[in-house]
Amino acid sequence: MNTQSDAVPEASRDSQGIAPAAMSPTRPMYWSVRRELWENRSLYIAPLAVAALGLFGFLISLIFPPKDSGLAPLDPAYRPAALAMPYSHAAMLLILTAFIVGIFYSLDALHGERRDRSILFWKSLPVSDLTTVLSKASIPLLVLPLLVFAITVLLQQIMRLLSTAALLMSGGSAVTMWRQLPLFQMELVLLYALAVMTLWYAPLYGWLLLVSGWARRTTFLWAVLPLVAIGLVERITFHSSYFGSMLKDRLIGFAADAFVLHAPGSPPLDPHFILLNQLTPGRFLSSPGLWMGLAVAAACLVAAVRLRRYREPI
Repeated sequence: MNTQSDAVPEASRDSQGIAPAAMSPTRPMYWSVRRELWENRSLYIAPLAVAALGLFGFLISLIFPPKDSGLAPLDPAYRPAALAMPYSHAAMLLILTAFIVGIFYSLDALHGERRDRSILFWKSLPVSDLTTVLSKASIPLLVLPLLVFAITVLLQQIMRLLSTAALLMSGGSAVTMWRQLPLFQMELVLLYALAVMTLWYAPLYGWLLLVSGWARRTTFLWAVLPLVAIGLVERITFHSSYFGSMLKDRLIGFAADAFVLHAPGSPPLDPHFILLNQLTPGRFLSSPGLWMGLAVAAACLVAAVRLRRYREPI
């Protein structure tokens, strides 16, 4: 008598004769990302600490306000920018913190497990090298931006409540502040800025992950010195600095494509204060530099996967 082709083999059944449930394809990725968060607590401790420090500074400024902090002498067109300045500074501080944390995390992501030899244990699990590398890449490219956005929104809401309480205690009107402070627009701009910076910095994080999987020690030097050497050789040999200009553009070049700092018909506000009509997502998405950078990031991640497959512990 022939058996059915889809019958479960006896070896795959447990002691009670029940076949194990099939694992979801996304489950290894989910647990790999959670593993990174468990092993790298600085990913959320550093932004939370910076947010607490910023909130403390903001509270001090409410208790001891500067003498020229009044908004009455200001032109009405400039009042929203003046009100939004502390909130914008707090957001930029958290974005800078996430960028620094993402750099140091990427430098140690693949190198650390080789250094402490835990790679032998993780390779024994049914998790592919592709899943492992993608889970590590998702931290600076997805998890950190979302975490910073959530922390920033919460921080700004607390700051607005503290400002409201300070105004009420001093006999001022909080309605004007709530009406003139474009906090919802600022949060949308923040989300857009985080997405832009994540896409623009993808090749940087990919390069750092590649170096982390290749170098035996001093990953920071191996990540920086080759770039510096290429720039110096070009400068000495060809008397040009195209490579240095390319690196500079990779660090700050996204602003020219993603934003218009002086929108038509709007006052010349501080460049740290950006409104919705100053966003240019179409121009940014059509930028050749964006797509070339994403191609470089993909190539670096493919190389990092192959390196992890054959690299041994240090």
